[in-house]
Amino acid sequence: MADAIKIFVPIDAAAIAVGANEVALAIEQEAAQRGVAVQIVRNGSRGLLWLETLVEVLAPQGRIAYGPVQVEDVAGLFEAGWLQGAAHALCHGLTDEIPYLKKQQRLTFARVGITDPLDLVEYQALGGFEGLKKALAMPPEAIVEEVTQSGLRGRGGAAFPTGVKWKTVLNTPADQKYIVCNADEGDSGTFSDRMVMEGDPYCLIEGMTIAGLATGADYGYIYVRSEYPHAVAALNNAISNAHAAGWLGRDINGSGREFNLEVRVGAGAYICGEETSLLESLEGKRGQVRAKPPLPAITGLFGKPTVINNVISLASVPIVLAKGAAFYRDYGMGRSKGTLPFQLAGNIKHGGLVELAFGVTLRELLYDFGGGSASGRPLRAVQVGGPLGAYLPESQWDVPLDYEAYVGISAMVGHGGIVAFDDTVDMARMAQYAMEFCAIESCGKCTPCRIGSTRGTEVIDKIRNNDHREQQVHLLRDLCDTMLGGSLCALGGMTPYPVLSALDHFPEDFGMPKSGQPSTRV
Repeated sequence: MADAIKIFVPIDAAAIAVGANEVALAIEQEAAQRGVAVQIVRNGSRGLLWLETLVEVLAPQGRIAYGPVQVEDVAGLFEAGWLQGAAHALCHGLTDEIPYLKKQQRLTFARVGITDPLDLVEYQALGGFEGLKKALAMPPEAIVEEVTQSGLRGRGGAAFPTGVKWKTVLNTPADQKYIVCNADEGDSGTFSDRMVMEGDPYCLIEGMTIAGLATGADYGYIYVRSEYPHAVAALNNAISNAHAAGWLGRDINGSGREFNLEVRVGAGAYICGEETSLLESLEGKRGQVRAKPPLPAITGLFGKPTVINNVISLASVPIVLAKGAAFYRDYGMGRSKGTLPFQLAGNIKHGGLVELAFGVTLRELLYDFGGGSASGRPLRAVQVGGPLGAYLPESQWDVPLDYEAYVGISAMVGHGGIVAFDDTVDMARMAQYAMEFCAIESCGKCTPCRIGSTRGTEVIDKIRNNDHREQQVHLLRDLCDTMLGGSLCALGGMTPYPVLSALDHFPEDFGMPKSGQPSTRV
């Protein structure tokens, strides 16, 4: 196959969902009929989801992108001479020159979409395990200090400093410690965790191994939601390959250091994205929130000190060790250091993943990358941070995406999920949906969440039906205040964010006057 032309077809779940496997087979069959030698590489997704299936051909001038390719397009692409990078209606030129990609700052996602996710040789050729090699030569305290100085914070939404969590586990004496990866990515409009697990699983394995070396933990679990079967398969294969190659196990790369890893599949409860509920589930119990203290870093999985980090947090660690804390913290703004993979979804023309340093604005993401609404109508509201995130009106789209800046406008960056809505959206209905979501997904342990969300759904229904509207609005605000202050975890504690933001910024959808003007809505 030395003279075979390489053709890259994504194996990412989003691409498979729109026919990538069938496209790969069609390319193979068409090449065979024409007597052309091709080597099909199943890579991760580049994140340009509106162009999936995005097929790349390694032509003399570089990797040329074609998309969205469907089975019926394959014969015409061969006829046009795509193996030489020829022009075609589906051709986008050199992949790296596509503006959507070229304008990004890919650190965590530097390898995603480049090659076969399970190819260990390619992983190392692209800088893989460089961070782990450095960590193996460092004392635990030095690894923790490097991560601390990088400014890396939890990318799952809480934004807690990663180094502080690791230092707590390191300094807590115990006969056993654990590293747990929270891969229960359940927020609407989020898919960055999945893309890493499917497109660069060794990066996550490397990050977790470094975390183990830093804290004295020799065992780790990746808790993946059951809706991610492709990610589960990729991780299990990658773990097996890493063991065989000596990058996991009793003697990591001949160092005498040990770390082992396994995948556990959740049953599909949203609440298990909360770290203590996740631990309960891992222990074989019903997923319910634990009261804190004690913190999981001190009394976590099976009562032992435990590091719990999100996929993106752990996948960001290798580059911090490989290139140094200063390199990483030079990206971003304020206390928000590094980059975040923002995920564009909803009513957006160019949905996909965009990795950029903190400080970019929502307006830039929506228009410079997203291309505006898919419907062609004006965008009206954007929910940032998943189903518990606030709905932001256009007046707030120029606030820099920074953890502290967003707290200042009663919003959150969260996991970087961005869901756009055009001017046909009913924001009162969206607020009611937030309460319904909480009622359905509540673990039931605390009253403000369990009962408050149920009553909240009823109250918003009365507001929408003009049943003593003004009194019900006062009741809704009081209820939200109780949920904010009295819930055990973020599910009940943050459900008021979308509800209150919708009520404050879009009162006319609730039949309330806006800016002092009398309402015309019944």
